[in-house]
Amino acid sequence: MDFAFWLFAALVITGGVILWDRLSLATTSETDRPVSKVVTIVIEYARAFFPVILVVFVLRSFIVEPFRIPSGSMLPSLYIGDFILVSKFSYGIRLPLINQKIVSIATPERGDVMVFRYPHDQKTNFIKRVVGVPGDIIDYRGKQIWINGAAVPLESAKHHVLNDSGNRTTSVVEYQEQLGDKLHGVLLDESRSSRDMLRITVPEGQYFVMGDNRDHSNDSRFWGFVPDTNLVGRAFLVWFSWDTAGGGGVNWPRLGKTVE
Repeated sequence: MDFAFWLFAALVITGGVILWDRLSLATTSETDRPVSKVVTIVIEYARAFFPVILVVFVLRSFIVEPFRIPSGSMLPSLYIGDFILVSKFSYGIRLPLINQKIVSIATPERGDVMVFRYPHDQKTNFIKRVVGVPGDIIDYRGKQIWINGAAVPLESAKHHVLNDSGNRTTSVVEYQEQLGDKLHGVLLDESRSSRDMLRITVPEGQYFVMGDNRDHSNDSRFWGFVPDTNLVGRAFLVWFSWDTAGGGGVNWPRLGKTVE
């Protein structure tokens, strides 16, 4: 059971209490009703919390939802400890809980940073970059992406030293990659061999995704495509960030940074 379920349950319970109270008042006067002190308190709490829960439920289900970045698979674009906002309507409006699309607005484009439900565990959300859309022919060789026979531009930028959870350091090179009209950074670990792929074609209604930290990302190269039914939304803003690598504290330069 995820947070959306419990939020919906709270909405139904508080709304049900208010409805029961209204129907009860319609059949008898408030002074004639034998209502205990506990019931009165429950009704008052329901009246107070129902509007708040309703607003949060609508915003989270149809407008925007917050997520936290738990791993470094999207470095250098997203840091561990970044708190991001995800547009829920960018790829269509879906019914909460059952995720059934009722209004189609747009489809993911190459270069989008997308949140989705992991195909092999629907309770887990992943965030990756869209590399291939339906019909694309994808190759990955020599640590470079080829789409429909054309190499995706990749230019060396600078070196980084990364620390993992075991305090081990890894030297990586940051490159600038051009996917469509979106320019973004990717990290390549030159100490690791390339995981080349055979040529694949992205099926209709599915997407091929990869992490920007290419040699340290669990993505479509390992577990396959993302179905349209699993889409959650498009990441667009870092609203808060906790500096996990620097010993803790607010990472002020990250606040308000757009996700590109």
